[in-house]
Amino acid sequence: MSTPSDRRYTDAHEWVLLVSETDGVQRVRIGISDFAQDALGDVVFVELPEMGATYPKGETLAEIESTKSVGEVYAAVAGTVVAVNESLEDAPEQVNSDPYGAGWVCELDMDDPADFDSLLTAEQYEAVISE
Repeated sequence: MSTPSDRRYTDAHEWVLLVSETDGVQRVRIGISDFAQDALGDVVFVELPEMGATYPKGETLAEIESTKSVGEVYAAVAGTVVAVNESLEDAPEQVNSDPYGAGWVCELDMDDPADFDSLLTAEQYEAVISE
């Protein structure tokens, strides 16, 4: 299983990638880790968040349904949804085949840049999943 070092992680198995910064507003992309998609099994449906919705840190952003169970994707940072991965509506299996690329869930404009810094590094996340 891979854990790219260019992003941060939560102990609930979300990843957060800083994608841009404009006028002091940082935009992040969120998805689930390789570990999480493997535990879920074959993904059959993704319920995406609403565009423009604002989420506090820790609130449920999306749900991912698999043949085994339903998993929640939490807001790893507080912010406003500015993009959703609509391709998951027709091809939810991208979460399994490319969790760090085509399988991303949404993008948020962060309320507080300090939220990103408080997340786990790849090395710290690997320690969590190896326990």
